[in-house]
Amino acid sequence: MNILNQIWEYASICPERTAICCDGQSVTYKELELYSERLARHIEQQCGQNYAPIAVYGHKHPLMPAAFLACVKSGRAYCPIDTSVPDSRVEMILDALDSPILLSLSPLHADCRDKRILSLQDIDVMVHTDLSRMDNRMGDTVPEPVSGDDIFYIIFTSGSTGTPKGVTITERNLSNFLDWSITLGTSTNAKKGKVFLNQAPFSFDLSVMDLYTCLAVGGTLWCLTKDVQKDYQKLLESLKRSDAAIMVSTPSFADVCLSDPAFAQTALPNLGLFLFCGETLANRTARRLLERFPSAKVMNTYGPTESTVAVTQVEITPELAAGTSPLPVGRPKPGTTLQICGPDGRVLPEGEKGEIIILGNTVSPGYYQNTLQTEKHFFTYTEEGIPAQGYRTGDKGYLKDGMLYYCGRIDLQIKLHGYRIELEDIENNLLRLPQIEKAAVLPNIKDGRVKSISAYLVCPGMTAPERTYAEMLKESLRTFLPEYMIPKKLIFMDRLPMTGNGKVDRKALGSAVL
Repeated sequence: MNILNQIWEYASICPERTAICCDGQSVTYKELELYSERLARHIEQQCGQNYAPIAVYGHKHPLMPAAFLACVKSGRAYCPIDTSVPDSRVEMILDALDSPILLSLSPLHADCRDKRILSLQDIDVMVHTDLSRMDNRMGDTVPEPVSGDDIFYIIFTSGSTGTPKGVTITERNLSNFLDWSITLGTSTNAKKGKVFLNQAPFSFDLSVMDLYTCLAVGGTLWCLTKDVQKDYQKLLESLKRSDAAIMVSTPSFADVCLSDPAFAQTALPNLGLFLFCGETLANRTARRLLERFPSAKVMNTYGPTESTVAVTQVEITPELAAGTSPLPVGRPKPGTTLQICGPDGRVLPEGEKGEIIILGNTVSPGYYQNTLQTEKHFFTYTEEGIPAQGYRTGDKGYLKDGMLYYCGRIDLQIKLHGYRIELEDIENNLLRLPQIEKAAVLPNIKDGRVKSISAYLVCPGMTAPERTYAEMLKESLRTFLPEYMIPKKLIFMDRLPMTGNGKVDRKALGSAVL
């Protein structure tokens, strides 16, 4: 599916339909098409023969997607940077991109070196006079848009060395993903014209699932800004106004919503599909959603940024939520094959845990201008005589009857008193206790060695002093875990800190130093 063609088609047949709505501001499909078309020509004038990827800075302004599309229409990839990204990291990303310009839809304080900043005001002046008419693709010369194996977007993720890595996703990767995502959970026809909720910032690849799936079916993207997400009352009011049918988010964000009893089918009668990715979906979260939204579907998916958002799917039914822990993350989409490999690279049989390897048509070609890391994590193989991409995820999992089960990051495995322990294994078992709403487990490190384990917990109904309550929880946990996996210290919090992407912020929790 070519997303540019789809947007152009909707701009032609339903030009006044709202495409993007952010914080009270909106753009129609006509405006989205026209802004991106005109801005693409200005980008071409500014950049000339420089086809390097262009950074787009801002936070959920309705014209951000127009800026993304303008870059792509000018034959250049875009790189989204959210305002929550620290200035030092922004500068690292800008240093990696050789474009002479930067599109900034929010005030920017980072050092942009010698790049020319095109602000929101600049962009508006460039295209405002054209908004009164619907351009077609005749007239001014338009550069060739990104296509096929050209890079469509770059999203920078954390690097183990402290330097972010730019994941490149091609137009073909995205098209193959959209062919599948428009059918995810419900049919394409059932999604047409519906309102999609956007929780994740555009610099987090989860947003690709809502943004482009929404535009591919002529829907309306309702963006929840970070300010709205921090205020329960504002959040619920925004959700009610949205009339949303499809919610794409991390499980942690769903837990935030569920903390308010008003988050239910009565307040959001049309919300019929939850799409989760980016974190482990807890059984309790799935059960509560199904209880609050009895007519909705809950879909669990899995996939790293390097494989274009997600590559598996499974519907979490009430029976599955009640009887299987941890929950599966699903079967692979068409065009994707999963393998579980041991440390020696040998493919393991079903049931055995190992590293998840993804093979298929949405796997990235690699990291932007980073040959060393690309060769470490990506590889090329041949399928029916055609070269294809594979990716070593660094995630641990196993297959059972063709269904993938995710078991955490390999790098979240620690060794304590000679035992190998998976921290997410402890977290999943903590969440089996009804008193615990959220849990994060971290190692306590001294002199480079793990000395003990601490658990950070949210227990809204705590009815005893912390020390007494902690001992009671530990005793209950012994039903599921051996003694060496019981956290030494339980730390009670009102809420766990979250990153701008909606995940639990482990760095903010920190590792205690004994």
